[in-house]
Amino acid sequence: MRAVWLTALLCLPLTLQAQQAVQQAQGQSSELTAAAVESQRRIDQLDDATRSALEEYRQANQQISQLGEYNSRMEKVVAQQQEELSSLSEQLGSIEHTQAEMRPLIRRMVESLEQFIAVDLPFLPQEREDRVAQLQDMLVDPDVTVAELYRRVLEAYQIESDYGRTLEGWRGELAQGENARVVEFLRIGRLMLFYQTLDGHEQGYWDMQSESWQVLPSGYRRTLEQGLAIARTEQMPVMLRLPLPAVSQEMTP
Repeated sequence: MRAVWLTALLCLPLTLQAQQAVQQAQGQSSELTAAAVESQRRIDQLDDATRSALEEYRQANQQISQLGEYNSRMEKVVAQQQEELSSLSEQLGSIEHTQAEMRPLIRRMVESLEQFIAVDLPFLPQEREDRVAQLQDMLVDPDVTVAELYRRVLEAYQIESDYGRTLEGWRGELAQGENARVVEFLRIGRLMLFYQTLDGHEQGYWDMQSESWQVLPSGYRRTLEQGLAIARTEQMPVMLRLPLPAVSQEMTP
């Protein structure tokens, strides 16, 4: 019995030592586990950082490649623009030369228009003379471009051309010598220009040969009234029995 207790007493320290050893081993194991977890976490972080760095590297390479292509395209664009600039410079020189030649031509066109109006039927004289005067002012205005000047001259020519295809009636002043009176005018294209007094008692026409107003027989009163009504769109167009330049000066209705 004493031997059993002795054995038990002898075994007790060993058991405590074993427990302590186990506890120590467990503690070390926990530390090792924690260290392993921390190491794995660091490894994972390193992997993430590596992948992120790799992705950034790939993106940087892609951007470099794109920038290289962009620079290459821009070099071509710049080269084309330089060619266009050279071409535009040559064209500009040509335009300046053309403009220098255009101004005398436009001046002659304005002078021809002025001369034409002077010998034409004397209708709307103030309006037509003012149009020519405006063109003459533009010829000496440095702020007016050649293109604008040329456009305005063509516009004036077009207006004069349209006069030859229209029937027009208006009220205006008729000057005969020192006398002036308000009458009704009727223009038939560029063929004839007639007038009729407001009371309808007198009619006449412009004689191109004598460059003077000639009186018409009273029988043309009704015809001229019809022509004026047609010109004002107050009446449907009808055939008008009016004298023309080829008719003899001794005209009868």
